[in-house]
Amino acid sequence: MENARPLILVSNDDGYDSRGLAALRSALARFADVVVCAPARNQSATSHALTLHSVMRLERIDAGTYSLDGTPADCVYVALHSQGRVLPRRPDLVVSGVNHGPNLGIDVVYSGTVAAAREAAHRGIPAVAVSADVRAELGQAAELGARIAERILAALRSGTLAEGTLLNVNVPPACNGQLVATRLGQRRYRDEVVYRADPRGREYLWIGGSDVHHGLTAGTDTAAWEAGFASVTPLALDLCGDPERQASLERLVAGVALA
Repeated sequence: MENARPLILVSNDDGYDSRGLAALRSALARFADVVVCAPARNQSATSHALTLHSVMRLERIDAGTYSLDGTPADCVYVALHSQGRVLPRRPDLVVSGVNHGPNLGIDVVYSGTVAAAREAAHRGIPAVAVSADVRAELGQAAELGARIAERILAALRSGTLAEGTLLNVNVPPACNGQLVATRLGQRRYRDEVVYRADPRGREYLWIGGSDVHHGLTAGTDTAAWEAGFASVTPLALDLCGDPERQASLERLVAGVALA
């Protein structure tokens, strides 16, 4: 039906009951029908993992809300391929978030929030990942994600949206309310492995660093973050799309052959 409301699938990596997802769902529901399929528990930093070696359980929480004891990518995969058990039809758009914390620079490789959106984009469905600093105003971040979603839906109707569109949105603390288009910047952590002993003397460890440094190159998401701007960054599905790197590779392997 031409006048039917668009259908949006919402997921995240913080879990189906997160405050960020609830805020985003509410903002999107103004202009679209929304179905949620999100992890049963926190799945941060699971990247694009799929659960292939253990069973999963899908639970209907309420009308239009489903939890899955899998990864964010699992959630989108299951929602899209469950023959009507989750979605009444193919969604017009997938929105992931609002994530509890930013996904800037290298974070997009590790992020489950971004992976949920990327799973949809791989299948030709436009997708947006929305993340915000824990000190950011959650309603503002959700509203920004909703406005971008509206723009995408309008571009779909006009036929001007590129195939496989995947956008990554970040909202800093004390955001100035302005949105800028960016590319990925440099986000460097003080990486470390912390070894400790449990009460029985057995060693265990934690990975990851707390301190983070942002590159400030103009036009990047990290520079925008530091300046108080919300950012939207297009992410490419083609990981081999750099012509200069391809030419460099061809020179590197020229003449290499197995006997």
